[in-house]
Amino acid sequence: MEALAIGSAPSRPGLPPPTRYSTLRRTKTLPASSPSRRIIAAVPMDGTSGRPSAPLRCTPAETDAAATSSDQTEAETAAAAGATEEGNGVPVADAPAASIEGLDGIKIRRRPVTGPSVHHVGPFQFRLENEGNTPRNILEKIVWDKDVEVWQMKEKMPLYRLLGPLGNAPPARDFVAALKASYDRTALPALIAEVKKASPSRGVLRENFDPVEIAQAYEKNGAACLSVLTDRKYFQGSFENLEAIRNAGVKCPLLCKEFIIDAWQLYYARSKGADAVLLIAAVLPDRDINYMLKICKKLGLAALVEVHDEREMDRVLGIDGIQLIGINNRNLETFEVDISNTKKLLEGERGQLIAQKDIIVVGESGLFTPDHISFVQNAGVKAVLVGESLIKQEDPGKAIAGLFGKDISPASSAV
Repeated sequence: MEALAIGSAPSRPGLPPPTRYSTLRRTKTLPASSPSRRIIAAVPMDGTSGRPSAPLRCTPAETDAAATSSDQTEAETAAAAGATEEGNGVPVADAPAASIEGLDGIKIRRRPVTGPSVHHVGPFQFRLENEGNTPRNILEKIVWDKDVEVWQMKEKMPLYRLLGPLGNAPPARDFVAALKASYDRTALPALIAEVKKASPSRGVLRENFDPVEIAQAYEKNGAACLSVLTDRKYFQGSFENLEAIRNAGVKCPLLCKEFIIDAWQLYYARSKGADAVLLIAAVLPDRDINYMLKICKKLGLAALVEVHDEREMDRVLGIDGIQLIGINNRNLETFEVDISNTKKLLEGERGQLIAQKDIIVVGESGLFTPDHISFVQNAGVKAVLVGESLIKQEDPGKAIAGLFGKDISPASSAV
């Protein structure tokens, strides 16, 4: 912004020349290692209101210490109302939330390291872009936006106010038991069928989207459980879809497919009728996963812990209490899909340890044909999470038989 002050003012008789940068001088210089900044765009503010056209969170990047202090206050209020200490939503301690990259080998930064990229100068809104405030991939972008979204939701619905909805929520159903029962019934990987309207990489997958109708078709045709997207911005999902499916009488346990970054989200998902949640190892350090598993156990939620590579798999196998591990065959950096990733992560000692711990492995991404299902089953998978290859078909329910190469509906087993 110093560049805006560059220029000469006309001389004034009898007065000393003006001092350049007299009001814009920085209070301290940036370290030499700080990334250079570059003005990308200047957007006029709304002329009628004098405010930016979109709400902005123009504050320095928070640290976990600050977040912990805020969440501890929230936790004390919740405890007074009868909540357990695990409900305070405290993130990983002793590590800046914006820069936990590298901690436990995680790849996704929780929020911009150098603070927000948007700044205001007079009537203009400037975007100052650098490596620290520019997402490196779509997952990181989603997580950064989710951090702002969750912060706003917690402001409107603090933890103590969730106690009422939690008490009125329908009882949690056993997600893990449903997967095991399906596997025993069909001798094929249990299906977690995904209710998914859109994705950031593929756009809208189904224009004629009725979540309840799709969920009922999945259940009728053999799905053991359902995954319901609740992210609105990137997947056009919602918690209203989750509630509608639960209230429609669908008996399949429901996975809340959300980007969990805060323990508060676990309580919110349970209050909306979720039976399971997704925890992504690329986003959450081990201490966060441990902490959230304890809360899930208190709430009766199953936790599907997702991994992408050997490092993440080894981390997760070292955590106690894991029942479900999802192997996502999509590379986070290139977004290429390779189902051989599943086999690679289940070979040797890892596969043996998974068998010893009686962990159910869920195959994710790139599963479109009976050959794909057979491949991951032979690798050691006992469940699969499938969305795109079903939801894009004219009849998503009947597409299940095409995916498995046979009818796996409960009616077929009864014959």
